[in-house]
This record gives sequence, structure tokens and C-alpha cells, in this order.
Amino acid sequence: MIKTEESLINDGGGRMKINLLETSDTHGFLFPTNYVNLKDDKPFGVLRCATAIKDLRTKLDNVVAIDNGDFLQGSALAYYIAEIKKQSAPKQIDDVFNAVNYDFGVLGNHEFNYGLSYLHNTINESTRHFLCANIIDQDGNHPFGNPYEIKNINGVKVGFLGLTTQGTTKWEKNSHLAGLTFLSAKDTAAKYIPEMAEKTDLNVIVYHGGIERDEEGVPTEVLNGENETYDILAHVKGIDAIITGHQHRKIAGHLLGVPIIQPGHRGQYIGHIELDVQQDENGKYFVQSSESKLIPTKKYPVDHEIADKLDDIQEQINKWLDEPMAHIKGSMEFDNAFEARLNKTSFIQFIQNIQMKTMGVDISATALFNDEAHGFENPITMRNIITNYVYPNSLSVLKITGAELKAAMETSAKYFDYQNGKIGVNHDYIFPKLKHYNYDMYEGVNYLINVAKPVGHRIEDLTYHGKPIDNNAELKIVLNIYRAVGGGNYQMFSQDKIIKSDDRMMSQLIADYLREHKTIKAENNHNFKVIYRP
Repeated sequence: MIKTEESLINDGGGRMKINLLETSDTHGFLFPTNYVNLKDDKPFGVLRCATAIKDLRTKLDNVVAIDNGDFLQGSALAYYIAEIKKQSAPKQIDDVFNAVNYDFGVLGNHEFNYGLSYLHNTINESTRHFLCANIIDQDGNHPFGNPYEIKNINGVKVGFLGLTTQGTTKWEKNSHLAGLTFLSAKDTAAKYIPEMAEKTDLNVIVYHGGIERDEEGVPTEVLNGENETYDILAHVKGIDAIITGHQHRKIAGHLLGVPIIQPGHRGQYIGHIELDVQQDENGKYFVQSSESKLIPTKKYPVDHEIADKLDDIQEQINKWLDEPMAHIKGSMEFDNAFEARLNKTSFIQFIQNIQMKTMGVDISATALFNDEAHGFENPITMRNIITNYVYPNSLSVLKITGAELKAAMETSAKYFDYQNGKIGVNHDYIFPKLKHYNYDMYEGVNYLINVAKPVGHRIEDLTYHGKPIDNNAELKIVLNIYRAVGGGNYQMFSQDKIIKSDDRMMSQLIADYLREHKTIKAENNHNFKVIYRP
């Protein structure tokens, strides 16, 4: 438990406590709602974090509050401000973050989703100091903030280095990254930490990136540079604490002897690192001991002083979300997301149809991204679209071979496992983080997934236009951009295979289609089955 009753102050004898508080991956969720319902009271939200941080500031001394990025995109509120109101910057989001009074912030990969102008305007509206060491422009400058800053905390000089996952370049539109280069987080830390150490007592890394290996150094994912925390700590000396994010994991502890935190997403937790700092005989400060904790925000109420200023935008959002767009003949709803992945639904059929019609191909793949998805209600509203299709994905068409299609489907089939007499979800898609979005369902082909077979040999009876697919056949498939460039360890897909793209976000494509087709028929061709057949 957090010992918030203790007085953590400089004791006058060269010893003190320094407290680092972190939020990360809040994704535009200011209020404790996922916008599935008109009113909600979920255990998350920046407005809960605001109350928590304000309370902790009264109980802890020497507090530094940090936001670790991915704050601009992800919620219906964030989408409405950027895409419907077409604001030049998200003043409502920025005002809330300013009210929390963060000291520092870094950029997440999703900060680039609405373009560079939007991002620069956001930074200009923000009071926290953005740190960005590993993103440079064509002249080698740092356009999004200083690489690091040194803060004097009650006499202790603490350096804070900001880093952003270089994986951003794999998923973001090229136009949103024009003129930018993302450098390795590890290489950048290796450059700056020694430089900082000449001026500081302690050094903290604030990294919008995650952990790629376990405590023994065994990889927990494909080592493609997206997450470099272990690599940083293994190769760079002089790091006293590291603050992470991006993976939406809930982490508090030590890695290679360094205190580390990662506080989930949407403001579920405040990450807290407490550094017990002492002076040596030469007057140099060092960390004697440290603790890492996660503080759940569900026990904190919304900060109504801040929230009341958002009444107008909330009213506008809910009106927009609930405007009927089209009616359904039949049903596109489901109660259980896993069953929907297992058996397919008319909702998935609808998404596949839109992807194929938009891009002019007859093979498609899509995922049911999370377990909050429940399909489309009748009538369909924007609330249905935003809560079921949660990512700002655009579409791309890839030219691939029959062998590559089969390899992709086998990768997707890893999602399932068989335990205790029933088909379930492979543990690797649940731990260390939920990855339901990496299971794709395919349209335009017929197939079976036989979970009784070894991984890599589960796809059976695969046909295209009623015939088996030749390994050398040339095929065209529509995918979201994350998958099209190989996201989710689909190594058979890559940027160089893309032959056509559409920059519009999928949520916009769905909305446009519904405006043109006021009545939608629920259909399901049941083109695949998941079975267990030894």
C-alpha cells in the first residue's frame, strides 16, 4: 500500500524522498466513460487522475508529475474535437492537462494521428515541458522539445530525458511524419545519459515505449525496435529510474535494479516511484533505495472544478454520438466478444464488406479489437461506430502470394488454445498485455481453423472462389494500415507490398457508407469455422 500518511521530506541531513508520479496512454479519456452508454462511471479517466495527483501532492513532498504520452487520440471526445469540430488544437484536452499541472510530458505514437500542425498547436497550448530526444528534423534539430531538462528538487539536480517509440514510423501516415527521423531509444539514451550525468545527481528516463524482454532477458515479443526498455537498461549506465508506457501494461517494480513503472491506460492508475536520496561524503546525491507502486484512480472522484468547464463539449459529443444514421434489417449485435471471434457475426461481415467495396478487392481481413465491442445497435449511431472501431486506421491493399496469405492466416490462428475440454484464448494474447486486435478474421475465402493441430498447421480446407489456393497465386487483400506494414508480428506483410491506400479513417468510411445507405441488411456467410478435430 502507498504510505501516504508519512511525511516524506528532506530531513536536513542530506537525505530526502523524491516522488515521481506518472500517467500514460490516457488516449483522450478525460471522463470515466468509454462512451458506450450516455452516462457511465468507469474506474479511469484523467479527471480522476487530477484528483489523485492533487491529493498526493498534499501527502508527498518533492513531487514531479509526468505524462508519458498518447493523450491526444483514442476516445470519442478526442475524435470529435479533431475530426468533427476541426479544431486547430484540442483546447479542452489541453486545458485539463494544464489544470493537473504536470511538470513534464513526452510524445506517444498516437500524438501524430491528427497531423503535425495539430500536434505543434497542442504543444504550444500546454504548460508542461515536452521532452523529445530521439525525434529530429532534417536539420538535426529537436522540433518537439528539448532532449532533456534538469530540475533542481530541493537541492538535488535531477535530469529527465524524453523518448518516443521509433515504432511510430511503421504505423503513422507518411504525411504526418514529413521531415522527421525517429532514432533508436537505446542509442539516444546512450548518447545523452553520460552528457547529463556530468551536470546532474540523478537521471530519469521518460519513455513512451515498453519492455521487450523478461527479467532473465528472454524476448517477450519480436525485437523490432518498438520497445527498447530492457535494451536501454542493459547497455546504458547511470539511470536511476525509468518511466514507461505504450504497451498499456500494469507494471511496478525493478528491472535490472532500476525502479520502473507503467500505469495501464485511460488513467486507470497513477504510477509512483519513490526515490530515497542520500548524500555521500563528497556531497553527491545518490539513490539509497527505491519503491515502485501503482495507485488505482477508481477510489478518487472526478475533479468537478475542472469537469464543470467541459459541460458544453460533453453535451455536443453526446448529441453527435446519438444521432441515428441507418437502420438494420436483422441484428448486428452480440453479447460475447470471444464468441464473435469464434463464430463470426454479421457485424464483422459488414466491416469486411465496407473494406472490400472501398478498396475494390475481394479478400479482406479485420479484427474485433477489444472486448468492449458489442456490434451495432438499431438504429446505428456514431456511438456504435466509435465504440466498436476504436483505432484511427486507414486502409491499404497489398499484393501478396497464396503462400503469404496462408502464412498470415496461420499467424492469426495462434490466437486460439485448447484447455479443459474447450477452445479458449492463447495465453500470449492475454499476457503481458491484451492483444485481441492481433487475431484477424478473413473474408473472400473459406477456411477452417483446427485448434487440435500444431501452430503453423491449423488452417484447413482453404479455398478462394471455390478452389484451393496455389502458393504462387497473386492475390490482393485489404488490411488496416497497422497490419499492412506488419504490425502484430505479421512478417509476411510489409510497406513494399502496398499497391493502393486510402487516407480516410475507417470510422469515417463507415459513417459515410451509412449516410448513403439508410437501411442495412444484416448478413453472415459463415465463411469460416473454428473447431477442435484431432
